[in-house]
Amino acid sequence: MPSHILSIPNRHPSDSSSLYSFPTSPATTATTTTMFFKAKEQDEDDPTTSLLLSSSSFKDDDDNNTNNNNNNNNNMVMPIKPLLSRASSFTTTNDKNTLTTASPYFYQKRRRRASSQDSLPSISATATATAGGGDHRKSSFGGDVRHVASETFLLTRLGLKMLTYLGVGYKWITRFLALGCYAVLLIPGFIQVGYCYFFSSQIRRSIVYGDKPRNRLDLYLPRNNDGPKPVVAFVTGGAWIIGYKAWGTLLGQQLSERDIIVACIDYRNFPQGTISDMVADASQGISFVCNNIAEYGGDPNRIYLMGQSAGAHIAACALVEQAIKEAGEGESTSWSLSQIKAYFGLSGGYNLYNLIDHFHSRGLYRSIFLSIMEGEESLHRFSPEVMVQDPNIANVACLLPPIVLFHGTGDYSIPSDASTSFSETLKRVGVKAEAILYEGKTHTDVFLQDPMRGGKDDLFEDLVGYIHAGDAEARAKDETAPPRRRLVPEFMLKLAHIVSPF
Repeated sequence: MPSHILSIPNRHPSDSSSLYSFPTSPATTATTTTMFFKAKEQDEDDPTTSLLLSSSSFKDDDDNNTNNNNNNNNNMVMPIKPLLSRASSFTTTNDKNTLTTASPYFYQKRRRRASSQDSLPSISATATATAGGGDHRKSSFGGDVRHVASETFLLTRLGLKMLTYLGVGYKWITRFLALGCYAVLLIPGFIQVGYCYFFSSQIRRSIVYGDKPRNRLDLYLPRNNDGPKPVVAFVTGGAWIIGYKAWGTLLGQQLSERDIIVACIDYRNFPQGTISDMVADASQGISFVCNNIAEYGGDPNRIYLMGQSAGAHIAACALVEQAIKEAGEGESTSWSLSQIKAYFGLSGGYNLYNLIDHFHSRGLYRSIFLSIMEGEESLHRFSPEVMVQDPNIANVACLLPPIVLFHGTGDYSIPSDASTSFSETLKRVGVKAEAILYEGKTHTDVFLQDPMRGGKDDLFEDLVGYIHAGDAEARAKDETAPPRRRLVPEFMLKLAHIVSPF
């Protein structure tokens, strides 16, 4: 970008009221002096300012020096400290005489920095652990309370943001009333799970995996450290608008009780980001798990990828995009599909063309959905079921890991046909895949109500069975594992099933 010169008239050095004064040599007197400030090129965010002194003439005791230096001294650049703060920069509009106080690029960077406040505390504020459960710094009670407050604020803001974008019509007023009743009925379980999330020594919260806002993940570690553990990298759901890593707390706690490490990956939501940002964040989180999980006692050769609802769609997109990169020539990647043992999709949607009208009827309106998905022209790219059939990338399917899709037949948020159709498509193109359906289960039954019921539930046992397949010792422990404790009374769970807006 060309430099821009701002002329500032200079008072005579002898004027006592002058705001700025510059020392002059006894032998040199400036007769006509103009000051200019010049911004450093190609760095609008942190302009370095230089002072340009242009003089019409200089008197010097040595005439020879005057003659030799007339041309050189007309423009002398003297670096000084900027008169403006680092947050300011100059640019010009179409009218060269008109100045604006900040460039669009600068405001864009300011927005990115401001949006990083959506992120929760970084790893420096979180206790870290070494492989084998080494020593870690315990946060004070006051620090934990502040963390709870910050998380509560974020969750409240996410809810209000969703309400803002979905509107306040009759349909959404009734949905939010139902959601309120649903949350109240499950609050005994939420309190217990929340307490464990904030105060358990087995959870490492907000580990930084990237440099973008909300590039954080939570790790749920087993209590024993008798060898490397299998790992589940989990991408939570939330309609692409209110996704949050803490939504995987219940699953993370219960899987860690079966000696399985769970990494719940957070990512940017709409409107902070669109679908390509979400997929990029998820892929970077997966890369972090693949390359660093051994430091936390995980087995890098037994990593499973899992997503729920919108998270299942995002994770599937990340898998397909990674396969395309690996199939291409000369494409550098930070992780490999060969590191993923299997993909588990829970209540996900994988063909956006088939879902856009359904979502519109459910209140996720077409205009909002297309904004999230970056326009109708991007539906093809972000529909994994469509992408694996694309003849231009026919060699991609063979790189995908085994895929298992779980879905309840009573799911009204995303019909179970989404999983069965994707499974059949994957089989046709040569991918090992299967769909497992749970009769009468809704979108939240398989993920919330059943785990809060305690005891055994089919989804959890199926999931653990796949992860521990081939590990006789782990399967033997699963057979003798105590039943999960109940978190919510049965009558409240049944009422929650009835009033659930999902």
